[in-house]
Amino acid sequence: MSALGEALRKSAVINLSGAVTMVVDDSSFALELTAQALMGFGVRPKHVCLGAAEAMEVLKEQNVDLLVVDCEMPGIDGFELVRWLRRSGLDPNAFVPVIMTAAHIRRPRVADARDCGASFIITKPFSATTLLERIVWVARDGRPFLEVGDYFGPDRRFRNTPAPREERRADLIRKKEFEDRKAVASAAGEAP
Repeated sequence: MSALGEALRKSAVINLSGAVTMVVDDSSFALELTAQALMGFGVRPKHVCLGAAEAMEVLKEQNVDLLVVDCEMPGIDGFELVRWLRRSGLDPNAFVPVIMTAAHIRRPRVADARDCGASFIITKPFSATTLLERIVWVARDGRPFLEVGDYFGPDRRFRNTPAPREERRADLIRKKEFEDRKAVASAAGEAP
């Protein structure tokens, strides 16, 4: 578990001022916006990288608590960076929470982010509030890391319980089954 996650688990008050954060994007404008959003809630990005190759060099030497990386960069894209990081064997960096950003997020991009080992993906432009919500979410995320085939990263299953829609559907089915049993029992003069 990252130092960021451990601090948030122990405290009801969120203090991100000590988090070692890396922001990676090929756009200096996007880097500046992301850094400003982070600074708005007390996080001073320690490493700001204009591409994946630069980030890889830093990650080999420095530990980070959080990585915010753009998906779409020339050369080595964000997906390859995260895949490399997860497989690098760099402890503890291989386990760092990763929030990916993308200008356009369609289902294949979400699947790519999930499959490379990212913790979460958000759409640009994003608000500081959205970024903070996702940081808190990934810091508190208790999913274990798995190594299966060529995948290494957080368990891709967000939860083992049915989604709310599935729960409601299951409740409706159970209610219908109960009503059917009640009707049959009532017709036979018995209690359900």
